[in-house]
Amino acid sequence: MKKKLNFKGFLSNNGFTLVELLIVITILGLLMSLVAPKMFSKVGSTQRNTAAAQMQNLETSLDTYRLDVGYYPDSLAELRSSTKRGWDGPYLPKDVPLDPWGNPYQYKTPGEDGKPYSLMSFGKDGQQGGSDDNEDIVHQ
Repeated sequence: MKKKLNFKGFLSNNGFTLVELLIVITILGLLMSLVAPKMFSKVGSTQRNTAAAQMQNLETSLDTYRLDVGYYPDSLAELRSSTKRGWDGPYLPKDVPLDPWGNPYQYKTPGEDGKPYSLMSFGKDGQQGGSDDNEDIVHQ
């Protein structure tokens, strides 16, 4: 003979006590205190990787601009609109992105050490120099 499960009876007779709930919440809190720091430490490296990928895309757009116009633009805004002869853009599908920390990318032409241009992000602090997450990300 099969027993029928009575949903109402299950809730009223076999519920969790407050102590059991507190134990489960404590265990979950301990697990989160172990896992959360490792997860949040990855945020910084992910932002740095995102900045590097965005600068790689900007490099492609800058090179395409140079092929069409004959020289690199004076500013990143010229990748979206310009009146220069030979311009065949826009070279970016959207406005020039901000770095992952919400700051504009630093672009300079000519670049350092004889390079045609310099493209950089100042990192999390938005200021030149720094270390760890605040370290500058330079793409030339």
